[in-house]
Amino acid sequence: MGALVTLELPDDSPIHDLPWIITFGPLGDDDEWEPVVCGPYERPHALALAESVVADEDLMAVVEPLLPRLSADEIRGEIAASRIAAEDDAVQTEDADIYGDYEDLLDDEPGPETVQQHAEARPAPSPEELRAGMARIADKLGNLSG
Repeated sequence: MGALVTLELPDDSPIHDLPWIITFGPLGDDDEWEPVVCGPYERPHALALAESVVADEDLMAVVEPLLPRLSADEIRGEIAASRIAAEDDAVQTEDADIYGDYEDLLDDEPGPETVQQHAEARPAPSPEELRAGMARIADKLGNLSG
C-alpha cells in the first residue's frame, strides 16, 4: 500500500480552485527512478487519481497546487525561502546526530552524464504576459475534452 501526501485546507480556501498536480515516486529506498509528474487536474480529480494509483503499490503520491508566480522576483523569493528551510533542516539533523556518518557508504560511481549550459539572462515576462500564457494553456486543456 502506498502513501498520499497533500495539503489539508479549510473548506473555503481559494487554493481549492487552483490547478493541482500529482508527483508519483518510489516509497522505499530500495527503488530508484525519476518521479513522474501528472496534471494539472481539479483537486478532487487529482486526489482520486492519486489514491487509485497508490492503493495497491509501494508508491508515494504528492498532490499539490500549482501556485503561479508572476515575476522573477517572486520566484527568487520562493527559491530563497526553500534554501533557508533546507539549511534549517540540515542544522536540525546535524544537531540531532541520530543518523551517524554514512558518507563512506555512498556509491562513488558517477551518475548519468549531464551537460550544463550557461543561459544569458533575458528580461522576465510581465505579469500580463504570464497571465495570457496561462489563459492559452487553460484554453488548450479545455480543447482536449472535445
